[in-house]
Amino acid sequence: MSATETITLASGCFWCSEAVFGAVKGVTAVVSGYTGGAVANPTYRAVCTGQTGHAEAVQVAYDTAAVSTREILEVFFATHDPTTLNRQGADVGTQYRSAIFYHTDAQKSAAEQLIGELTAAGVFPGSIVTEVAPFTTFYAAEAEHQEYYRRNRLQPYCMIVINPKLAKFRKQFAGKARS
Repeated sequence: MSATETITLASGCFWCSEAVFGAVKGVTAVVSGYTGGAVANPTYRAVCTGQTGHAEAVQVAYDTAAVSTREILEVFFATHDPTTLNRQGADVGTQYRSAIFYHTDAQKSAAEQLIGELTAAGVFPGSIVTEVAPFTTFYAAEAEHQEYYRRNRLQPYCMIVINPKLAKFRKQFAGKARS
């Protein structure tokens, strides 16, 4: 039986995350935004200061008949570095932390199980620092941040940072990538 679930994921720049999860078969919507902080209705400028407590994140809606929570989480771990605390590449600050904001107990269990398996298998050279926390509130980012990659493919950041992430995703998850 088909059902739609939502999970909120932070893995650095939300432009990258939105492009990757938008390419996953079974994902029905991806919204860039902010979560995990203490300030209501934060702006991009405020979140970039690192003072709001929010992480740049994506809220991913997916059809469970087409893609499982585990598969969503496998893509999450494969397309960012979950071993760097408050950093992804050149982006530094708590707003770029690695975090899974689960909406259900089953999502929490799937995240904890996968982290345990990745750790036991020594997949990453360092310890996984991904935060696993209950979802509270999500604030959609401003319009200019939505579908950023689709609208700006030739922008240098997209070509240098996002294109390699998408290529890695498509190679590693060829069966789960949209054509």
